[in-house]
Amino acid sequence: MRDFHKLIIWQRSHQLTLAIYRISKSFPKEEIFGLTSQMRRAVSSIPTNIAEGCGRASNKDFAHFLQIAIGSATEVEYQLLLAHDINYINDDDYQALTDETVVVRKMIIKYQSELKSSSSLEARNSQQ
Repeated sequence: MRDFHKLIIWQRSHQLTLAIYRISKSFPKEEIFGLTSQMRRAVSSIPTNIAEGCGRASNKDFAHFLQIAIGSATEVEYQLLLAHDINYINDDDYQALTDETVVVRKMIIKYQSELKSSSSLEARNSQQ
């Protein structure tokens, strides 16, 4: 079992979650059950799935949860675009949050690839 607190991908995604919670506080009150809620659930799903994957016994299981985190990051990227296009987020905040979302997603993809590679290597070694 891994300690998710030590993973940079978890740390960065947690900080992204906090940033989106802060910025979404300024969204109109009529969005509390709409975009605000959806965006917060999607962004918090990223570190949540990383943490859950860390509790799994195999790299294959962990990689599955990373895939879910990747999907959530992509969802957040769209929700940021929507929030920007309807003028809930200014240009600077939109660019900064989108850039960080893309960086986090790429980091998770790279980590997932490394997990899959080590799983393949372990499987080959166990067959010899």
